[in-house]
Amino acid sequence: MSQKVAVLGTGKIGEALLSGMIRAGWAPADLLVTARRPERAAELRSRYGVSPVSNTEAAKTADTLILTVKPQDMGALLDELAPHVPADRLVISGAAGIPTSFFEERLTAGTPVVRVMTNTPALVDEAMSVISAGSHATEEHVAHAEGIFGAVGKTLRVPESQQDACTALSGSGPAYFFYLVEAMTDAGILLGLPRDKAHDLIVQSAIGAAVMLRDSGEHPVKLRENVTSPAGTTINAIRELENHGVRAALIAALEAARDRSRELASGKKD
Repeated sequence: MSQKVAVLGTGKIGEALLSGMIRAGWAPADLLVTARRPERAAELRSRYGVSPVSNTEAAKTADTLILTVKPQDMGALLDELAPHVPADRLVISGAAGIPTSFFEERLTAGTPVVRVMTNTPALVDEAMSVISAGSHATEEHVAHAEGIFGAVGKTLRVPESQQDACTALSGSGPAYFFYLVEAMTDAGILLGLPRDKAHDLIVQSAIGAAVMLRDSGEHPVKLRENVTSPAGTTINAIRELENHGVRAALIAALEAARDRSRELASGKKD
């Protein structure tokens, strides 16, 4: 862990990654950060003891560059970095929809690039980070990326052709669960419960169900059937979900998210 790692564009996800790396054993002296606002850079220095630098200095100094800016800002960042990034730097992209070829075409020939799609549970060390190697990235480069993102959750290697699907499923995935909890909370209020009690009931049910899915080894259909008694309350609720096309709506929603990820790769903004 003596290599220097720079996080460029240190927003919420970048900060969560930074914090997780320090907890996992990286020395703050080996971590560099960049931020648009000087006050944000000062905040990161005060909170973590890391060194705020310019994008150019990060490119010249760090062994690994983690780019966490928004997809629409990535082109401008690469234009700034390209003259200063030698081919032995590892570049890790956390931008949705942008393929590794986008970076390889703009950086020094042979620069290793690894694409990672993580999600907001990185803030609580429960991220799902999906990792794909570019054409010049070796096993060592991918393992290094796994070590970094493993500090804030679980990692999974996939071919880059599957990244858009993973973005739709897990990158955006937490928002779907938040949306479901929001709707269930409203239902609880409609059924006569105070908001705080409805919220507590739903959140704990969600945590319990997630742990069962993770640890039981059972198929979700089997777990659902265990809750679904003949002519009982659960089957009546599921009938209504099916009548309202909830399953089909979820599939259509994920297809839309995947398609938008592809549009981002093509440079379409609207």
